[in-house]
Amino acid sequence: WYVVQAYSGFEKNVQNTLKERIARENMENYFGQILVPVEEVVDIKNGRKTISERNFYPGYVLVEMEMTDDSWHLVKSTPRVNGFVGGSGNRPIQISQKDADAILQQAKTGVEKPKPKVEFEVGQHVRVHAGPFADFHGLFDEV
Repeated sequence: WYVVQAYSGFEKNVQNTLKERIARENMENYFGQILVPVEEVVDIKNGRKTISERNFYPGYVLVEMEMTDDSWHLVKSTPRVNGFVGGSGNRPIQISQKDADAILQQAKTGVEKPKPKVEFEVGQHVRVHAGPFADFHGLFDEV
């Protein structure tokens, strides 16, 4: 696994572009998964519950690949890719399988159990905006 630095906000675009370029160049045997680690978050807007995605590592894409000059050049020359993280020149350092597994597990857990977008803490002051208690102030005793 290698970590690729991409323009922030364009991680999914880089993921799709890489997949297209790999298929076009017939280099599928050098590449495995291309992953943008995200988690689902729950937000309530205007009384409606919405689920959206939030990146664990904004600006980074994980790429499972065999490092060769051709595969390195394909990734490096992809639009909106700044380069690889770690290493020097044209030889980046791969992350350990343990670290990759931890990131994959974190992403899997984040998709299975959506988190609230806003988390509250005991002792935090809030103001109610809607409902029967609109314009009231409150204090969290427990969460």
